[in-house]
Amino acid sequence: MRVGIFGGTFDPIHCGHLVLAEQCREQCELDEVWFVPAALPPHKLNASITSAKTRCEMIELAIAGNPAFRLSTIELDRSGPSFTVTTLEQLHTDQASHELFLLIGADSLKDLPLWREPSRILQLATVVAVNRGDRPLPDRMELRAVIGPEVDQRIVTVNMPGIDISATDIRGRVQARRSIRYLVPRGVEMYLQERGLFRTRDSGVSE
Repeated sequence: MRVGIFGGTFDPIHCGHLVLAEQCREQCELDEVWFVPAALPPHKLNASITSAKTRCEMIELAIAGNPAFRLSTIELDRSGPSFTVTTLEQLHTDQASHELFLLIGADSLKDLPLWREPSRILQLATVVAVNRGDRPLPDRMELRAVIGPEVDQRIVTVNMPGIDISATDIRGRVQARRSIRYLVPRGVEMYLQERGLFRTRDSGVSE
């Protein structure tokens, strides 16, 4: 089975996430895409993040009806920072028959050399760098110089429409009582309204 691994905070999940996942599923001929919410993102160790339970519930609402999408709590079920290489190692052990594809934004590709064990990541999964709109891609020569020649075989590119949506903007809109209609799935929009999430700066955030 060809499985896309899509990690992130998903705070909240929005339509840009879903379009990215669907474009990767189609263009890379993936059987499934697994949404993997981070427990403790290494680059956000001091940030306030909405509780894992709430983020999982929003993901389940967002992906309902798409049999190719599923939620994985692999990073929430272990302690410590959510390093990508650790997640892929565990998946490689638990799901040895699966071919793994790591879905990331092309803007994150330039930071790949700074991730923990980038060469090992490329051994465990094909990295799918998603280019939003016509933004320029990072120079592969620079990546090759830092990571190695495997960059050429283990990184592929997927293009998707340039949808400029961010979770930060959505939280700001909710706090400012502005519309988020069509920026998030309707189920997620109703969930946020019913629970009053993000109405204040620390609303719904875990301790």
